[in-house]
Amino acid sequence: MLTPEDRKRISLITSAGTFCYVAMSFGLKNAGVTYQRLVDKIFCIQKGRNVEVYMDDMLVKSKKAQDHVTDLKETFSVLRKYGLKLNLGKCAFRVRGGCFLGFMVTQRGIEAKPLKIKVILDMKAPTNINKM
Repeated sequence: MLTPEDRKRISLITSAGTFCYVAMSFGLKNAGVTYQRLVDKIFCIQKGRNVEVYMDDMLVKSKKAQDHVTDLKETFSVLRKYGLKLNLGKCAFRVRGGCFLGFMVTQRGIEAKPLKIKVILDMKAPTNINKM
């Protein structure tokens, strides 16, 4: 939430009236950096251990399947403490892998998404020096 003083600084004046943001808009110049600093700070204990977070993309990871529920509870507790909410339509729970920041993340590690490298894999090998 923005302080009342900061709301005045980023208000919009239109023919329909003056409008003020009550929360930080991602369209503001430093909003992304400020938000990343926030999530780095609130997840500092978990980052690298069982959480990876970049902006509004979050990944809860567990070395053992039986630890995953505990890791999720810890993450939900932090989210609740700071008033952050999840978009359940974008969430996937207890999956062995998935797309994160444009890469496939699995228990084997980080891999390129097959669709992104398909054109390279399907490319015909050059048959002469001019085609290289």
